[in-house]
Amino acid sequence: MFPKRIIIFANGDLPDLEKARALLHEDDLIIAADGGTRHALALGLTPNVIVGDLDSLPANFEISKFENEVILYPRDKNETDLELAIQHALTLNPEQVIILAALGGRLDQTLGNIALISNLRPSTFDIHLDDGIEEIFFCRDTCGINGTLNDLISLIPWQGEVLGIVTTGLKWPLQNETLYPNKTRGISNEMIGEAATVQIKSGLLLIVHRRINNSNYQLLETTK
Repeated sequence: MFPKRIIIFANGDLPDLEKARALLHEDDLIIAADGGTRHALALGLTPNVIVGDLDSLPANFEISKFENEVILYPRDKNETDLELAIQHALTLNPEQVIILAALGGRLDQTLGNIALISNLRPSTFDIHLDDGIEEIFFCRDTCGINGTLNDLISLIPWQGEVLGIVTTGLKWPLQNETLYPNKTRGISNEMIGEAATVQIKSGLLLIVHRRINNSNYQLLETTK
């Protein structure tokens, strides 16, 4: 039976373990991308699968005692451990993939992680990056954002201009407008309630949702 949700732990920063814990469900399938294992262990979780070259595992982790699946790759490879973990997750046909600890730390890794999900447009699941404080995903047509009053929402054109943008639930609404990649107009909008929507006609729009009050929120849901 295929999992509805997969959580992938990357090897980046996880600034608040408790806020990350709030993202988890009991029936999630847990994949650790190499050093992401340390985050799973810190949350008291045992990954169902570990993927990567295993050069970043915690010093006290004995791989020989790990009873679940380990997918081992050589260190000399063309993909990051996270890319390999995503590839494995997609073979399981989940409805949603949430990647934790893929933001912060090394800028090159963060940009690469965002780029990884920009090229995915599966028809059966949502995928986004999250650390409990910020979540990042791409909008290709219509999406809804669940949050709280004054949460920050940034709309960033990716790879070119984005046309026909219509928003609701934001302090500064857009009505059939265009955002350009060399302009900053879409940065730091604000939610005026607990829900907002974004709709576009063409292009690829990166959405960054920074939670101001983490005590009451639900994960972003995307309609593809």
